[in-house]
Amino acid sequence: MSTPSVSPVPPPATTPRLSARGLVKTFGSTTALAGVDVDLADGESLAIMGPSGSGKSTLLHCLAGILRPDSGTVSLRGRDVAGLNERERSLLRRRHYGFVFQFGQLLSELPAQENVALPPMLLGTPRAQAIALARQWLTALGLAGMEERRPGEMSGGQAQRVAVARALITGPDIVFADEPTGALDQATGAEVMRILTETTRAAGASLVVVTHEESVADWCTRRIEMRDGLVRSGALARTSGTTAVAPPTTLAEPGAYGSRWGVAPGAAPSGVVPGAVGGMGGHR
Repeated sequence: MSTPSVSPVPPPATTPRLSARGLVKTFGSTTALAGVDVDLADGESLAIMGPSGSGKSTLLHCLAGILRPDSGTVSLRGRDVAGLNERERSLLRRRHYGFVFQFGQLLSELPAQENVALPPMLLGTPRAQAIALARQWLTALGLAGMEERRPGEMSGGQAQRVAVARALITGPDIVFADEPTGALDQATGAEVMRILTETTRAAGASLVVVTHEESVADWCTRRIEMRDGLVRSGALARTSGTTAVAPPTTLAEPGAYGSRWGVAPGAAPSGVVPGAVGGMGGHR
């Protein structure tokens, strides 16, 4: 898998967008997290590495509000979110977070545009506006003409691009990606990571990636290494020299669901480069 051009830079000295302190999570007699501290800065991409059973996926799930830690705090922009009830955590995930999983977890019976349109529709955006925005995102990610295809009619790389569009369509604060290239070949995985890191950065979102692959972590600006439920080591922050892909303009009113690009409904996107991140059609 090819890697980006990177150069060491100091870690950002800003107030964290997401901050966790003293996270503990157990499953029966097994301790998955044993007191983890981690910060995520604005616009940062963080790779969480470690062997199977190290606690990296459990950490992602606690940071993302999927799991509630047994103890410790998770704060989003200074607001404690670890203690929210299930309904509040569900709303938090819809409004502030986006997700990309190893196998995409797209709905097989829905075409690409409807898979992407689901998050804004769940937040109250009218279907026609959500579909229009989804089509803009699919075009921006090199999938023009594939809007009506179902996941089973797309390659693995194309399906993951649909998942990236779905993760970013609501203008989230943070995108969480759990082994996003695990089901892809090396060349397709590298292209998916390029798209994922560039689009999240262009959208002003931060990114958390769980992986066991060095080549995947190299796309992120910083990495941490987990062992036995603890953060054992980190690395210097990195910055990619590649050109970012501009996100489309969100069609919802400003602030409707945390959007950074709110304009009047029906307005055309700005800065979209159709097919700018194409070139994966033949990979599976």
